[in-house]
Amino acid sequence: MYRPYWHKSWLDIVVRILGLIGVSIPVFVLALIGLSVFHAQLGWVAGPGRLGARTPEPPLVTGLLIIDSILSGQWNTLRDAASRLILPGMVLALYIAGLISRITRSSMLEVLGLDYMRTARAKGLRERWIVLRHGLSNAMIPVVTVIGLSYGSLLAGAVLTESIFAWPGIGRYMFRASTSQDFPAIMGVSLLIALIYVVVNLIVDILYYFLDPRIRAN
Repeated sequence: MYRPYWHKSWLDIVVRILGLIGVSIPVFVLALIGLSVFHAQLGWVAGPGRLGARTPEPPLVTGLLIIDSILSGQWNTLRDAASRLILPGMVLALYIAGLISRITRSSMLEVLGLDYMRTARAKGLRERWIVLRHGLSNAMIPVVTVIGLSYGSLLAGAVLTESIFAWPGIGRYMFRASTSQDFPAIMGVSLLIALIYVVVNLIVDILYYFLDPRIRAN
């Protein structure tokens, strides 16, 4: 009986546990745990804020600290700004990564048992080529859909993450506009988010064309 790659192995179990943690724990709880453990106790990453109190800001060119630090050659500022992106980025990515990993696993297990996969093995193709070329490309169709739909959760989680990590991003801007009843700002952010959704869905539809040969045939 054929057993899929790494199915029920230790790597599969670890990924499933991390995915379960990512989709089960709220974003603000993950942010508080990350700050408490990795910053306050272990000191592996920098704390809240875009820059430290003693780190000089680069000259304003684009408004993005990473790019402005590179353009001005302030490498200490670049390191400080990059280190403060690690923890909020991991907190935001853990939920999405957990959801994507679970969908990818279930989709791959379904695809690997189909008839055309058995035909590819009967032809003598290498197993790695079968899994990557025939299995993963077909299993990515529902995964791409989930990635596009999950972008809304990413924007919603950014509000709490930016508040906890003291980042002046679009999430905090939208929150402050809502609490102060700044209706033009609320309308502007809503239109921006709607535009992002339209663009992301357009990209997902374009990827369908390259991933699914049945769409190209029609």
